Amino acid sequence: MSDYIITTENTCDMPYSYYEEHHVETMFLPCTLNGQVYNKEHDIESAEFYRLMREGSMPTTSQVNSEEAKKCWKPFLEAGKGILHVAFSSGLSGTYNSCRIAAEELREENPDYRIFVIDSLCASMGEGLLLHKAIQLRDQDMSLEDSAAWLEENKLKLCHVFTVDDLMHLHRGGRVSKMSAILGTMINIKPMLHVDNEGHLILLNKARGRKKALQTLVSMMEERVGSFADANDTVFISHGDCEDDARLVERLVKQKYPCVKTVLVNPVGPTIGTHSGPGTVALFFWGDHR
Repeated sequence: MSDYIITTENTCDMPYSYYEEHHVETMFLPCTLNGQVYNKEHDIESAEFYRLMREGSMPTTSQVNSEEAKKCWKPFLEAGKGILHVAFSSGLSGTYNSCRIAAEELREENPDYRIFVIDSLCASMGEGLLLHKAIQLRDQDMSLEDSAAWLEENKLKLCHVFTVDDLMHLHRGGRVSKMSAILGTMINIKPMLHVDNEGHLILLNKARGRKKALQTLVSMMEERVGSFADANDTVFISHGDCEDDARLVERLVKQKYPCVKTVLVNPVGPTIGTHSGPGTVALFFWGDHR
């Protein structure tokens, strides 16, 4: 059994069963919708969440604070376990900084505490794919220190490409400029985005029509994958209540890359979905550059 615990946040957008199966402790960035706070204790089904958004509801989210992080970690630290925390991108949330502060304060209490907080510079199932790798390293008996070093060294090889139906959701969350959102909406084209090396969402180009946008995701993978073309055995795809579109991307990826043996498709959860909106499709894989 490993001498350290892996922790993360629900912003990985992985199935809850995945966290349980792999013994990952999860902190929650809550989502508030129509006066109801949704978190670990009070969840909402994906289809219902996006139905309410399509009907005009405007959810909001909050970050993890340092006290919540300490509450999560301290029982394990007191039991002699180390902590490897895979954090939501600092380019999108203050959660990483809260966790960093929590780690510093805990080490001040006890210098023997071993806590490594990784700024994943990832979002949604990109963060999930980095978590997946952390679990593999742990299960291969890699030490806490070596696992943290590997994640730091390789996290910028984790690529995120995605398309959204409505840029105004990203604008409301401060993720893209108002001008980009307005222009994209006016001309009714599908924006293509990625997450850059600072963990920010960046509008790259546009595709005409939904099918073309989905095909372009695979073209964007081809541009980035490089030396990983024959090494991406696992690819993740997340979607904002549009599973058929996600499955189309899955088929296109498998046609292009026979090395892909496992594709995990899962909905974008409420915390990320608040900002990306219904109709989002995102593809996550390893590549030479983002």
